[in-house]
Amino acid sequence: MLSCSTVSGHPLVREVDVVRVGDGSAERLVDRVAVEAPLEVRLDGRPFSVIMRTPGDDAHLAAGFLFSEGILRQPSDIRSTRVGDGVVDVALGSGLAADIDRILGGRRQVAMNSSCGVCGRRSIDDLELPAGPLPHEWTVDAAVVVGLPERLRAHQPAFAETGGLHAAALATPAGEIEVSAEDVGRHNAVDKLLGRMWLEERLPLSGSILVVSGRLSFEIVQKAWLAGVPMVVAVSAPSSLAIELAGRAAMTLVGFTRRGRFNVYAGAARIRSAA
Repeated sequence: MLSCSTVSGHPLVREVDVVRVGDGSAERLVDRVAVEAPLEVRLDGRPFSVIMRTPGDDAHLAAGFLFSEGILRQPSDIRSTRVGDGVVDVALGSGLAADIDRILGGRRQVAMNSSCGVCGRRSIDDLELPAGPLPHEWTVDAAVVVGLPERLRAHQPAFAETGGLHAAALATPAGEIEVSAEDVGRHNAVDKLLGRMWLEERLPLSGSILVVSGRLSFEIVQKAWLAGVPMVVAVSAPSSLAIELAGRAAMTLVGFTRRGRFNVYAGAARIRSAA
């Protein structure tokens, strides 16, 4: 039986029968879990990749994924997007369509799990796509940064039911959440955001803060850099490579944002100390 939690008509949460064991006893009850299902991404009708994701915002996910892969660069790169049952077929613009064999040939045809941001790449040399240093155009008060995780939680209805989904959001320097997404995968949640912004022609996101519910990996920082996001804030820890990449991008990287404090791993000049 499915719960009523949906995005664009697609269920995020499913009810399942479980046996709960504790204190020497067991009881049968109904619990709610996050839905995970495959999404096949096709380019001009030809298979490109399979992503394990939480259904919903599939067109945004596909666009964000293709943007992060370096395939989409400008709005004319997509003529149309057709969403079916577990399939998104992206019709490429004439410039990319003429290069479809090279695009498909440069990627291994593998299923990407929900925690993998770079599974389809052939080598480590393919990972970092070119982008210039991010501009330093604004600052944010430390009190705003501290409050971002709580504001993000207010946009996690499926997590509240299951405890099993990640979330990502774009916030203003004043701390207002503009758009958010949930998914079993951190990378997917970010791709859903970036895909929406790309389709709405709102990139680069030079006035936004990316807020994520989990840890900060190289891939999350890479996606933010490509989208022009100058600050990333996370509840958990960053990896060493994420910190290194943020430094090269001139990005502000914040982790362990919880209980009234946070760590700044790169770009501290964008954060004003509380008066």
